Amino acid sequence: MNAFKSLISGKTLSIILAFVGFLIPFFIQIDGLSEAGHRLLGIFLFAVILWVSEGIPLFATSACVILLLILFLSDVSAQLGWAWGLAEGFTGASPPSYADYFNTLASNVLILFLGGFFLAFGAAKYGVDKNLAAIMLKPFGSKPSRVLLGLMLITGVLSMWMSNTATTATIMAVVIPIIHRLEVSDKFRIGLALGIPFAANIGGIGTPIGTPPNAIVLGALGKINPETGAPIGQCSFLQWMLFAVPIAMILLVLAWLLILLMFPASKKSIEIDMNVKWVKSSKATIYYATAIFTILMWMTGSLHGINSYVVGMFPVAILLATGVVGAKEFRSLDWDVLWLVAGGIALGKGVSSTGFDSWIVGLIDWNALSAGILGIAICATALLMSTFISNSAATNLLAPIAVAVAAATGGDAVAILIFVALGASMAMALPISTPPNAIAYSAGSFNTKQMVLSGSIIAVIGMGLTYLCLPILLKMAGLG
Repeated sequence: MNAFKSLISGKTLSIILAFVGFLIPFFIQIDGLSEAGHRLLGIFLFAVILWVSEGIPLFATSACVILLLILFLSDVSAQLGWAWGLAEGFTGASPPSYADYFNTLASNVLILFLGGFFLAFGAAKYGVDKNLAAIMLKPFGSKPSRVLLGLMLITGVLSMWMSNTATTATIMAVVIPIIHRLEVSDKFRIGLALGIPFAANIGGIGTPIGTPPNAIVLGALGKINPETGAPIGQCSFLQWMLFAVPIAMILLVLAWLLILLMFPASKKSIEIDMNVKWVKSSKATIYYATAIFTILMWMTGSLHGINSYVVGMFPVAILLATGVVGAKEFRSLDWDVLWLVAGGIALGKGVSSTGFDSWIVGLIDWNALSAGILGIAICATALLMSTFISNSAATNLLAPIAVAVAAATGGDAVAILIFVALGASMAMALPISTPPNAIAYSAGSFNTKQMVLSGSIIAVIGMGLTYLCLPILLKMAGLG
């Protein structure tokens, strides 16, 4: 009996539940959901159960998700004779090509990740991380709470102006040596590792260029209303900052306090080497120049027009070509994280191609909601969807729906669209929710359950803060 209990406990049980979740939609009929949507629901449940429980490694779950999408929701389904009922179940004329799912393994997001990995690797190799830690943290002293506050503030502010993915990759290179100096039993290790991605996600709210959902919403506002012949709404760069920066800063402080409460430090001070010593070899010089060039290119994208994904390829090419990163070092990079992110991107493609996303949104009768509840409901919808798929994809889906909802209910399109952007940016409960989360997860200092719990609490606090403060701040910014 004990052997039987041991067999079905833990990881084995989660794997069994994942397969049960995968099979359920094949045996029940859900009104309004196409055959393709039923299959996607099964794959979705399979992925969620394994990503949350870690029954198998997260990157292994991503590989399984990509395979299941190809077998059940691509043109391969027809070749296998499994395409019953699929012809009318897709948003396009036919199922996606299997190559579309494979292409997620070379997504532009993954290239951006790879560039961040190269910068982080060089920072560790040449001691740049230790030097940055000494320079940035010196004003905050050695008290753990102040060290965490300093790191989160620096991360949050940088994420307002440059890619939050690149910011996380850079700051994590600073944090990892600090984590390694702490005892394994010290819960503050977890707090340090979680604080960086949370701060990056929150900081991205602050400016229109901080994160893709902000830019998508501004693009939606700029579209012409066919009834009036004028833009749907207007929001300048400064106006966005007037309402978004206060929300971001307040939420950042609340997140800091929550992390201190959940993951207290066991020591009263953290020993940080404040001596700055720069390596002066030729390869180190190449790395310094490449890192500075890449970061400046990321921060000035609006001036030169080269997007952050293309910029992410510069350090990869330069550091490989110059031998700064050799073959052995190249093989040691965190490729498992890239596979993890690819699985999330592929799942997002499946969600949109099957109409599963529209079905989820259609479950809510938006017209029956009051103005206040409408805002928080669409914010919660954006948050929930962005937890499992790209926040850019979720915002792309919800932005036109938000405009339609505003027109149908007589609501303020600007406010409703801003709820969408903020909700999408507050999704940070899983390693796949945002690139910063995945980068921090690669450090190995926390497990998925710890991120789910703390990330979910911050998301709920963020929604409440947005509900209470956004109407007032929009009026102050001249948008209410």
